[in-house]
Amino acid sequence: FSACCAYLASKPEATLDFPFDPDVHVYKVSGKMFALISPSGGKSPNKSHQMNLKCNPEHALELRDVFEAVIPGYHMNKRHWNTIILDDSLPTSEIQRMIDHSYALVIRGMTRKARAGLEARHGSAVLYRGL
Repeated sequence: FSACCAYLASKPEATLDFPFDPDVHVYKVSGKMFALISPSGGKSPNKSHQMNLKCNPEHALELRDVFEAVIPGYHMNKRHWNTIILDDSLPTSEIQRMIDHSYALVIRGMTRKARAGLEARHGSAVLYRGL
């Protein structure tokens, strides 16, 4: 859980917010959510922490087929969001790749002006690493 939070916070201009509950961590870039972590575990049967990440719809289905710990986004648009059960069954590198993908998708969906500012400050290679 703490490793995920540290990686999320390391993304350029990422901010942490608690709009729903003090236990639900919401990570945003330019005011747009790219990750949500529920430390209490929510619906997972073993009460592991869970994280919601944005995902390309086709890739979301692939990840759900490959990894048992990846399920349709809980309380989210299930076409565009996955929930990752943080039960130590996924390699850290795979979780980081999914975070990079979510972050890049959210930036790609911003206005041209918002993207241009981020790209000028941080470079496209850093921002779009997950695509």
